[in-house]
Amino acid sequence: MITKRIIPCLDVKDGRVVKGVNFEGLSDVSSPVALGQYYSRMGADELVFYDITASSEGRALFTDILCEVARTIFIPLTVGGGINTVDDFDRVLKCGADKVSVNSGAIRNPDLVYEAAKKYGDQCVVLSVDIKRVDGTFRVFAKGGRENTGMEAIEWIKKCVSNGAGEVVVNSIDTDGVKNGFDLPMLEEVCNAVSVPVIASGGAGCIDDFTHLFKALPKVDAGLAASIFHFGEVEIMDLKKTLAEENIPVRL
Repeated sequence: MITKRIIPCLDVKDGRVVKGVNFEGLSDVSSPVALGQYYSRMGADELVFYDITASSEGRALFTDILCEVARTIFIPLTVGGGINTVDDFDRVLKCGADKVSVNSGAIRNPDLVYEAAKKYGDQCVVLSVDIKRVDGTFRVFAKGGRENTGMEAIEWIKKCVSNGAGEVVVNSIDTDGVKNGFDLPMLEEVCNAVSVPVIASGGAGCIDDFTHLFKALPKVDAGLAASIFHFGEVEIMDLKKTLAEENIPVRL
């Protein structure tokens, strides 16, 4: 049985890790290099690095800090933020990323996923989707959750997966930072729509939220979280031991 992955997320702004609620009210947390090293030692399966304002500020992703993070960790690294062209994929991979996450760039250029997957392989292309309910419908948001694209989320995800996205990160804006649990109805719809790995993001507040996630939705491959790990509310090895005791397969 495939093990479930536990993935801390570094939301980076101006070279620092930050965290907010519902994508708003950002507060400073720590150095991305120090946090990356910590999670690499503490049993994280992968690490995600998002330059969260690159798209909204219309600039390329900062690479100096990314290179330093990549040099000092020993787990797979996914990087996103300001990824708009295949050249951006190339630049980030050369900095040490294992996978590249694309969000607003794919919305602007729907061919980007296909072009990147063709050049680097499906396993390298991660589709990150910021989703919020609007009038009872799942809508795709761009620019770090600031802009409603009007697109229906499930159809958008299916289109990108058919174009070569090898993994999908489902970011629920409705539950982000609220710590009341993952958005299970949203995740279930995504899992039923695609056959590639699905990563749940947004809403984790305690160990039980991960247990409930993997038991309720066995198709979900990984749980991603930020503040509960950053602030020591949940230790990754404690989480994994609890999951193992609940017969949920994890790497210990």
